[in-house]
Amino acid sequence: MPSGILLLDKPRGLSSNAALQRVRAQFGREKGGHVGSLDPLATGMLPICLGEATKVAGEIVAGRKCYRFTVALGARTATGDAEGAVIEQLPVPPLERAHIESVLGRFVGHGQQVPPMYSALKQAGRPLYRLARAGVTVARAPRSIEVSRLSVLALERETLELEVLCSKGTYVRVLAEDIAAALGTLGHVRVLRREYVEPFAREPMHTLESLEAACTSGQWPPLLPVDRPLEHLPAVQLEPAKARRLCQGQPVAAPDGPIGARVRLYEGEKFLGIGETDLAGAVRPRRLLKFESRAED
Repeated sequence: MPSGILLLDKPRGLSSNAALQRVRAQFGREKGGHVGSLDPLATGMLPICLGEATKVAGEIVAGRKCYRFTVALGARTATGDAEGAVIEQLPVPPLERAHIESVLGRFVGHGQQVPPMYSALKQAGRPLYRLARAGVTVARAPRSIEVSRLSVLALERETLELEVLCSKGTYVRVLAEDIAAALGTLGHVRVLRREYVEPFAREPMHTLESLEAACTSGQWPPLLPVDRPLEHLPAVQLEPAKARRLCQGQPVAAPDGPIGARVRLYEGEKFLGIGETDLAGAVRPRRLLKFESRAED
């Protein structure tokens, strides 16, 4: 099977790793990884890199994420979402849309966020969620995040449906708790869906059911090309002789390329990988794809 990127619409109740394993089994790929975890509670876009596409996963991780989520007001849970036990309750004050939008405006921009205990971050080699399950709470350093957009989609007496566009590393569960606190009450995430991961805002997603049906019929679903998340990088074309030397680890002259920048490397229509140019106009390999036919060149 060719290498590429699959945009999975992860179902609720399945971990990101379990979803990855099912996709790998369908495609018969030993090499594969998901980009950015989704909690079992969450649904939505989970980019899966298969084969050589795993080499560009870091470019996808850096992209912003868009989520739709429902905040249940009046109660805080142990996990910050509907899967945890309620540990505290407060009345919900009367809320008006104008006031809510004013409060949400405080969260837009750069900020700091303390990661939740129920997360995969590690402390002394142990995931925080394991410590949390054992009843242990440890100090967590705040992390820098950025919220680009935060808006109200629907408002009911004790629930808010919101949409957020945020940077990597943002915990929506923590954001929901902080918003509820700013509104004078408590809250937790009841529903969470990742609408998209940049740069795939307009790309369709595949369900596990559609993948299984396609693979059973022998009609493999098309994968996004490996270089799809790299369109923000300038492209450099190399003639065959230079491409061969580059794939052997040697720097080659790229007089038409940008100076001192990361670039996409091509030999004709074949994507070779990621390189970096220096001030002298040479390009060096940084992350190259492997091709079975390369040894024949």
